[in-house]
Amino acid sequence: MARTGSRRAAGGTRTAPRRTRPLDNDGVIPVLARAVREVEAAAQRGPLRTTNRSKFQAVALLMREERARVKASTDLTDSQRAEQLKRLDGVATILAKTAARDTSVIQLLAEEAPVAEATRTAKRDMMLAGGIELPPEELVIAAAPTPVEDSQERAVVPASIVARQLANPFMAPDFALAARPVAHPRRLANWELFGPLFKSFEYGAGGQSASMALPEPTTLTTPAGAALMKHQAELIASAAAGHRTFLLADEPGLGKTAQSLLAADAAGAFPLLVVVPNVVKTNWAREAARWVPNRTATVIHGDGDDLDGFADIIIVNYEILDRHVGWLSTLGFRGMVVDEAHFIKNKDSQRSRFVLQIAERIRSRTAEPLLMALTGTPLINSVEDFRTIWQYLGWIDDKKPRAELMNRLEDIGLTPADPGFFPEARRAVIDMGIVRRRKVDVAADIPARRIADIPVELDDEAGRSIRDAERELTAKLVRRYYQALENRTGQAPVVGIDHRLVRQVARWELEDQDASPTGENVFSMVRRIGRAKAQLAADYAAQLASNVGKVVFFAKHLDVMDQAEEVFARRGLRTATVRGDQTPTQRTSQIDAFVNDPDVAVIVCSLMAAGVGLNLQVSSNVVLAELSWTSAEQTQAIDRVHRIGQEEPVTAWRIIAAQTIDTKIADLIDSKASLAARALDGSDEEIADSGDIQLDAMAAMLTEALEHGAR
Repeated sequence: MARTGSRRAAGGTRTAPRRTRPLDNDGVIPVLARAVREVEAAAQRGPLRTTNRSKFQAVALLMREERARVKASTDLTDSQRAEQLKRLDGVATILAKTAARDTSVIQLLAEEAPVAEATRTAKRDMMLAGGIELPPEELVIAAAPTPVEDSQERAVVPASIVARQLANPFMAPDFALAARPVAHPRRLANWELFGPLFKSFEYGAGGQSASMALPEPTTLTTPAGAALMKHQAELIASAAAGHRTFLLADEPGLGKTAQSLLAADAAGAFPLLVVVPNVVKTNWAREAARWVPNRTATVIHGDGDDLDGFADIIIVNYEILDRHVGWLSTLGFRGMVVDEAHFIKNKDSQRSRFVLQIAERIRSRTAEPLLMALTGTPLINSVEDFRTIWQYLGWIDDKKPRAELMNRLEDIGLTPADPGFFPEARRAVIDMGIVRRRKVDVAADIPARRIADIPVELDDEAGRSIRDAERELTAKLVRRYYQALENRTGQAPVVGIDHRLVRQVARWELEDQDASPTGENVFSMVRRIGRAKAQLAADYAAQLASNVGKVVFFAKHLDVMDQAEEVFARRGLRTATVRGDQTPTQRTSQIDAFVNDPDVAVIVCSLMAAGVGLNLQVSSNVVLAELSWTSAEQTQAIDRVHRIGQEEPVTAWRIIAAQTIDTKIADLIDSKASLAARALDGSDEEIADSGDIQLDAMAAMLTEALEHGAR
């Protein structure tokens, strides 16, 4: 492509592009800022439709190209380059916030993501609006199709699936469907039951863990001769005895993958559909070959061109469900496993809707399908995170419990108005199929783990800039708080701090659509802290690798990972890496290098890409260079190391920037760790406020300032 003002040399050769506009508010960056704000606003109203998804991807593509151009440009001074990169970081921050609201667009950020005609058109229009001259061949783009639902626009049916359907065009009816239980509500006919059911997990534990009774296994050996642990064999025995729905919530590292594959084998639940995060689908195929070698497994990549349509186990990742949901709903699966089931906690997300749709179609065709939800961290923010998982398993529908659970609740003989209802209701739900075992109870040979905080002082220019920005943001919150107080009418004067207003102000700030793309917010501030900590965290990891052996290094942002890898290279340490833009083959080769090559000292991992499904027990030290936004994400990262097969005590070294918002976020993460302990493990700990950590962090900043008398 050429910029405005490009010229051709003799012979028609086009010279390097150049700008004709100054580097202030002209150019493509302001166009990107406006476009990303429009997409963010649309995401706040609900799931993004085709037009805004195309715009989102176009912004991401152009931002990537513009960042590369700015870094390579010899026409910019260092200060101009820094300013341009800062503005692009603002666009990146809004993209990240939008992806956090509608997680289905995360796949569009991958470099290998397909680019539709609508995206190319949106990108072309933005380039023209930004003063970029395009060659003639890039000006003409085939007309985009009329916008339709993404699942229809991108739907595919792999050729091998067509062959399978032609080979078996008629599915035998399941006459057992007629014998399904029917609900007979009596006492509870007019009660709203979801609230009491969720409340029963908050307050009805009575010191008991959330795990159904499981039968004693008759063997600790698989049909293929592999050894099982007792807790694994118990669940398999339950499936063999006829139980068909499981929320398998064992703590991470206790072998949920093996249990689900062997449960499907015991139940004869083939063909089996397995829905997983992209980063672990290759590992699932490996595990299937290990645990059920008598069954064939295939992985869907992209449009499924290389899919084995006749396989017993079909593995698909959440990100491409929209292309395959049609034929997946009608293939005739007798079982379905959803791995990392907390990914579907947001019922309004696209992937949750597709999972629910497929599960409902399976139930409509098979009387007793095996449905399993696997997650070591089922509760992220509140007990209501259970809702979509329960609906996927068929325990509830949109409005009320389904027949089997309703009849169990009726058999209690109480209503939510009776004090004894809550522990009994909790037990009724657990007996539907919740299985939760802790490492300390079932795997005594797994060594202990601990989290050690390493405070670091950011005493350079970047650290001072971060603290100045934090003070500026706090002052803005304080001003907004007092303005809101002054504008109140008809209310009694507030004595002390109005904590409800504090949270409202924090919420306004997070949702403020008028903020400049380059203005400070909690997201950009945390990202800046991550960059400032990167070298310090990598130095610490390098010391560990030199003294105690292999180290797993986690970060949230690619630039932090890049900085860390530069430090390791200067120290002469060989590294592997796991990132979201890798192909499954690349990811597998990197993991194998870390696990099997004694000279690979550190694996640098993305929290998003490597926080689930990986087995890295070859190390016993984890460095968390950046903090997560949830306790569950932190736990999942640590449990890549702290799992079956680990022989050494595990230490997670959490690098925290002292005297910054980092310390508040660390405290908030720790306070939320009690949610699963109370709801699932029978703990009597109080459940801390389960709101978003971003919101809580802003509220904590404002509260602290008000307590110190800020005006």
